[in-house]
Amino acid sequence: MGEHTGGPRIAVAVVTMGNRPAEVDALLESVAKQDVPPARIVIVGNGCPLPEFAARLSLPGEVTSIEVDENLGCPGGRNVALARLREFGDTDVVVELDDDGLLVDADVLRRVGELFAADDRLGIVGFRIADEHGETQQRHVPRVGASDPMRGGYVTGFLGGGHALRSAMLDEVGDWPAEFFFAHEETDLAWRAADAGWRILYAPELLLQHPKTSPARHAVYFRVNARNRVWLARRRLPLPLIPVHLGVWMLLTLARNRSLGGLRAWFGGFAEGLRKPAGERRPMRWRTVGRLTRLGRPPVI
Repeated sequence: MGEHTGGPRIAVAVVTMGNRPAEVDALLESVAKQDVPPARIVIVGNGCPLPEFAARLSLPGEVTSIEVDENLGCPGGRNVALARLREFGDTDVVVELDDDGLLVDADVLRRVGELFAADDRLGIVGFRIADEHGETQQRHVPRVGASDPMRGGYVTGFLGGGHALRSAMLDEVGDWPAEFFFAHEETDLAWRAADAGWRILYAPELLLQHPKTSPARHAVYFRVNARNRVWLARRRLPLPLIPVHLGVWMLLTLARNRSLGGLRAWFGGFAEGLRKPAGERRPMRWRTVGRLTRLGRPPVI
């Protein structure tokens, strides 16, 4: 799919469960204020009905609302938007935004277009996530250890809350792993992109304002997190690295988690990840392991 002369054609995709109507309105209004409007906006109601956005908010570009009968999870909902955009066939870059996020600056989409136009092997751009006080949680910086959230550059992963994906990259490596439902789907996609030779850029000048959250500290979070961690390793890592990766994460979980119920749920999910089919196994090449390591995050942490 060629990019037209005015730069990449950008679509915005938002998935919502219908429980944040005011936040979705605010997000879409921030998209409408962009100095380079998106060519398309796709909104997916993940197991919920959607109101009529286009007429009420005077949104730019073509607005498509899709309602699916059941909640497909975050990656499944995003795949619905990607499938519809693929049918339209006129999008070069998809910007995916959390439904409770906000684009504070009016030049975000223009900057996204410039980044992709300047580097034809750029597959993914990750945004900086900060709360209303401008604070970025350390877990939202895509590097190991304490790292300055304002330091951009090439990285090994990206945040689901705000990012841009090149359509040609998705056509080559595939869409989101829908069966993950939530947790680690970004890593699965990032590792496939890196293995196919696409670059991942963290661009802190692209800000998505997002309320401060903690990963839900309840049993289902721990269970799915552990299950998907095992699936991720089984799908994407060379055989010798699978026990190393899972061993490191088991030790980290034991060190960080003080809740017995949480640990019980985590080990239950871990067992489920070993027992249930992980999906297609397509391990990354050792060359990719080396590149991820040089970028500061070997795929065992």
